[in-house]
Amino acid sequence: MNGNGASAAAGRRVVITGMGLVTPLGLDTEETWKAALAGRSGAGPITHFDASGHTCRIACEVKDFVPADHMEPRAARRMDRVSQLAVAAGRLALADAALDVAGERERVGAVIATGAGGNETFERQHRLFLERGAERVSPAAVATIIVNMSAGQVSMQLGLGGPISCPVTACASGTHGVGDAAAIIRSGAADVMLAGGSEAGITPFTMAALDATRALSRRNDDPAAASRPFDLARDGFVAGEAAAVLVLESLEHAAARGAEIVCEVRGYGMSADAHHLTEPDPSGRGQVQAMRAALRSAGLEADEIDYVNAHGTSTPTGDPVEIAAIRAVVGPERAAGVAVSSTKSMHGHAMGAAGGLEAALTALTIRDGVIPPTINLDDLDPTCAGVDHVAGEARTARVRAALSNSFGFGGHNAVIVLAAVD
Repeated sequence: MNGNGASAAAGRRVVITGMGLVTPLGLDTEETWKAALAGRSGAGPITHFDASGHTCRIACEVKDFVPADHMEPRAARRMDRVSQLAVAAGRLALADAALDVAGERERVGAVIATGAGGNETFERQHRLFLERGAERVSPAAVATIIVNMSAGQVSMQLGLGGPISCPVTACASGTHGVGDAAAIIRSGAADVMLAGGSEAGITPFTMAALDATRALSRRNDDPAAASRPFDLARDGFVAGEAAAVLVLESLEHAAARGAEIVCEVRGYGMSADAHHLTEPDPSGRGQVQAMRAALRSAGLEADEIDYVNAHGTSTPTGDPVEIAAIRAVVGPERAAGVAVSSTKSMHGHAMGAAGGLEAALTALTIRDGVIPPTINLDDLDPTCAGVDHVAGEARTARVRAALSNSFGFGGHNAVIVLAAVD
């Protein structure tokens, strides 16, 4: 399996056996999942800093997170929040998988993606530099800020000595993390990989910069209703923070230890729009290419897909392009029966962590036979019609195979196919 759509039969089968989620909806996987099925919004006024001077003053923050619950306080002090969240999610994922890596550390690796890395530390240290001079910058600043350090800290804190990587592809990063990790296992380079992403960008400069792109919702008076993918009244996305880590194993490794299997990572596809810095190609050709590559990789036909966890950010330009791309892939007649939802309506857009979080929610959909809804979808935009939107409330449904889409600034497109294990 690879991003170019090579057949999954070329290598080992890869399954998900555990998940660790630290999100605006909850501090663990089941709490997050229950909130998603209940259609609960994680949005609210920004509390991480004084946002009174910002035009956008809302976000989906991780609430009540205590790093010391997941790592030694001394270790936590040497990490940016983005790495703290990643380590917490990684530890939760290993516990969920009931996996002890101590005896096989060289066969266990990590691909932990991010969009920007240590935003909080960078902004704090830059202010210190401007106010007090170069000599006051911390000697630990670089090692705390650099974008690969979430992956590095996960490997160090959890004792993983296998392959390690950190994709940085904006909003597609987390999906690239899952797809790349599965490819590593399929190649035989590892038996187990921790995969996903982490992001912690609810900081003064980062939020101001995002808002300057005019991509953020400014519905400050009603945060819970601000993220409304596919709705006629949408005005942009709600920024979020999160960490999501999945335990991926070869099927043989999981079976040998009697692991409980959630579902299979069946396919992976990626492409480039080669079009614009922040806007998707209006033709949707890059998104179509990535979805078709993922299906070829999975050895599945488009009509075998029961559910699409959409990228669905709630932007005026992005949502219609994705729906048109889905319709092009599955065909207009079949599209009307394909369930589609955007969980960003609840947890916000967690940037580099989004793909990992949405992969986990898609895996849980397959496990439990319940599709989380798109909330706030009160008045469907006609340009987003033509698929079976799961709007307002969760829906019980048998999902055998699903797509999880991620499309990032710079035209990065990544899609994974998850499927039930026969």
